[in-house]
Amino acid sequence: MTIELVLITGMSGSGKSVALRALEDAGYFCVDNLPPELLLSFVDLEQTDTRRRVAIAMDVRSGKSLPQVPTQLRELMQRGVAVRPLFLDATTDTLVRRFSETRRRHPLSKSITENGADLHRVLVEAIELEREMLAELREHAHVIDTSVLRAAQLQEYVKALLSAPHAQLTLVFESFAFKRGIPVDADYIFDVRMLPNPHYEPELRDLTGLDAPVAAYLTGHEEVQDMYADIAAFLDHWLEPLARNHRSYVTVAIGCTGGQHRSVYLVEKLADEFGERWTTLKRHRELGRT
Repeated sequence: MTIELVLITGMSGSGKSVALRALEDAGYFCVDNLPPELLLSFVDLEQTDTRRRVAIAMDVRSGKSLPQVPTQLRELMQRGVAVRPLFLDATTDTLVRRFSETRRRHPLSKSITENGADLHRVLVEAIELEREMLAELREHAHVIDTSVLRAAQLQEYVKALLSAPHAQLTLVFESFAFKRGIPVDADYIFDVRMLPNPHYEPELRDLTGLDAPVAAYLTGHEEVQDMYADIAAFLDHWLEPLARNHRSYVTVAIGCTGGQHRSVYLVEKLADEFGERWTTLKRHRELGRT
């Protein structure tokens, strides 16, 4: 039986410790901040043990050795290790706010001269430097945008991703509200704000796209069905090439104004359609908010 390795990387302050706890709760043997120089030997050691599910968190504290990680992951996959790279991200404004609220120092802030410098500018520069250092790892991982997620939502997302089969493309449909920002983890974004809005129907305002009256209202509008057909046709055309290109995850984000009605309805409808042919997950970003 092959070992399954989940590698968690991402921006400082994006929630890596929360994701690692979710994996620990799911039965993974977890290691935080493992130096990249030890990755291959650590996996070799684990393969001699009875443990078959391992999660490792790495970040910029590993410094100059980070660039070797993509090569190491390719080597592990060639050995038959089921590698699942997961990258947690958030907007710069969100990360600045989190560091300011907790009064923590960014791990790269010491590398930026602070003699009389504005601390906010120093923090922003440290975050942007970190993005550059992690760019290649992000490119080869499934990205989760934690900007507006609660800890419980992030834990649910991580567990749902790992429940999907590893050897095939997983299609993630995500609804969101434009007023809360575009999700940075999306591969494709569709704007459906031009569609009829149930929010302006008093009897539908407090419902969501999960409720039958809202679904009936939207189903009855031709332009809504045209939008659904256009998105479905696009995905029908491109998912097979993406799968042949060895993509593990594709995230399709659908946004409306409040993320309650139109985007939720379309995510549900598309997930039902494509769930018959692909491993499919659903996320409703705004419905998970209190």
